[in-house]
Amino acid sequence: MFVGEGPGEVEDTTGRPFVGPAGQKLDEVLASVGIARDDVYIGNIVKCRPPGNRVPARGEMEACTPYLEAQIALIQPSLVVALGNTATQWLKPDAPGITQSRGTFYSWRGDILLFPMFHPSYLLRYPSRDKGSPKYLTWLDIQKVKAWLTEREGGVPASAE
Repeated sequence: MFVGEGPGEVEDTTGRPFVGPAGQKLDEVLASVGIARDDVYIGNIVKCRPPGNRVPARGEMEACTPYLEAQIALIQPSLVVALGNTATQWLKPDAPGITQSRGTFYSWRGDILLFPMFHPSYLLRYPSRDKGSPKYLTWLDIQKVKAWLTEREGGVPASAE
C-alpha cells in the first residue's frame, strides 16, 4: 500500500489518486523495478485537495483519518510506503523528517512495516539523477521495496539476482 499526502488538481477532478504528473512519475518508479500499479493499493492521507494545493491542515487530516483507517483495514497491507514528509509524519509522528527517514523500514502497528520514500512530486521538482539526488535515492529505495516483496513471496531478493 502506498500513501501520499492528498490529491492534486487532476486527482481531485477524476477522483482517482496519483493519476496526474506525480502519479505518472510514481508509475515510472514502480515500473523501474517491475512492480505493476495494479498490484499495489494507492491512497492519500486527505481525500480532497486543500485550497491552493497547500499542505493539509491537522484538522483536515483528522477528518479524513477514518477513511484511511478503513482502507488500511480492508487492504490489510504488510507494507505501507509513505510518500513524502506529510504522509510519513502523519503515520509515524516520531519518525525523523523525510530526508532522514526515507529508505528505512519501521515497525508500525505490530506486524505492518512502514517505509518512507520521497513524494513523486518532489522528484519532478528535482530532476537530477546524480548520485545523492532525490531521484537516485528513490531508485535505491524502490529497489529495497522490490527486494522485500520478492523475499516475502519466497523468491530470491532482487538485490541478489
